[in-house]
Amino acid sequence: MFKNTTSLAKRRAVLLGVGTLAVLSLAVTAFYHIATRADAQVAPPPAPAPQVNVVAVEPQQVRIWSEFSGRMHAVESAEIRPEVSGRITGVRFRDGQLVKAGDVLFVIDPSPYEAAVAKAAANLVSAKANGEFTRTELDRAANMIKTQAIAQRVFDERANASRVAQAAILGAEAELKQARIDLDHAFVKAPIGGRVSRAEITLGNRVQAGAGAPVLCSVVSKDEIYVDFEVDEQTYMQNFRTPAASRDKEDRIEVELAVQGDAGHPYKGTIYSFDNRIDSSSGTIRARARFANSDGRLVPGMFAKVRLASSGAKEVLLVPEQAVGSDQSKKFVYLVGADGKVVYREVDLGQQAQGHRIVLAGLARGDRVIVDGLQHVKPGEPVQAKAVPLGSGAALAAAK
Repeated sequence: MFKNTTSLAKRRAVLLGVGTLAVLSLAVTAFYHIATRADAQVAPPPAPAPQVNVVAVEPQQVRIWSEFSGRMHAVESAEIRPEVSGRITGVRFRDGQLVKAGDVLFVIDPSPYEAAVAKAAANLVSAKANGEFTRTELDRAANMIKTQAIAQRVFDERANASRVAQAAILGAEAELKQARIDLDHAFVKAPIGGRVSRAEITLGNRVQAGAGAPVLCSVVSKDEIYVDFEVDEQTYMQNFRTPAASRDKEDRIEVELAVQGDAGHPYKGTIYSFDNRIDSSSGTIRARARFANSDGRLVPGMFAKVRLASSGAKEVLLVPEQAVGSDQSKKFVYLVGADGKVVYREVDLGQQAQGHRIVLAGLARGDRVIVDGLQHVKPGEPVQAKAVPLGSGAALAAAK
């Protein structure tokens, strides 16, 4: 009986231990679920929306600048050719020298032309003497015809001789004038002021006047210079063929010029002319600008970059350059919508103006364009928009 009592006590002890373990297990499980639920209830709040600077798009009055390539040409240029034949006996300039109009450049042996002047002068003296004689004879015959001392025929012959003598005087004067012109042409002068080229024919060579006369040298003006370039039809029609750009106002259209090595466009000028037609094969119109060149740095034949301002201000939409993103071949901006979220907007951009980009399509007045931190925002994300003026320090700093 004692053995049965002991066995029952052991079974009770085992059951009690198992029950205790079950209760502890349930308690731990309940505590874990309660703790997990409490942690979920005290999760941290979401991060605040990032702050971005935005520019409100508004129409701006700006002058549009277009860039073209051109070549320089002298305002005045002259090829110097001999007008009389002979041997060159003098070259009176250095290659590249600045000359004035009327300066002697070459001397063609003047001795035969000096002799021709002397001969023509002598012929004139002879013609005048003969003219005086025939006039005297005519006067004498006029007195004699009154008394019929001579025949009418004799009078007529003397009158004709006098007229022939007067015509000979005129001919002699013309020959003397031509001889003096030829002598003057023996001293080849610069027809314009400017910079002279090298001598193409040098001392001692014989030159021949006429249609095939060779070029002795050339002279190009220096104080001003032309730049010729071509403007495409669309740019011309949009910017220069407007009521504000009539023909009599073309010389007021501003032009800027740069040559290789220049920083910016340091030379300022104006339009001299547009051609009278558009070339149908190229779709361009020829244009010519005029620039001061007192220091002679601009040389005919040089390549130049030309910036041409529109004839009047135009109303356009502008966005800062740093607000524009690239998506392969597309350009886009991020806007802040009415709900405060980021909106992706593809845009069509034009030229630069006042340090910004002209928007041709994609934006409307009042749109709020994000100007900084494009890489930190994405479409649909809420943001806090801070308005800054176009061109302000905040908008510019966003590009740095």
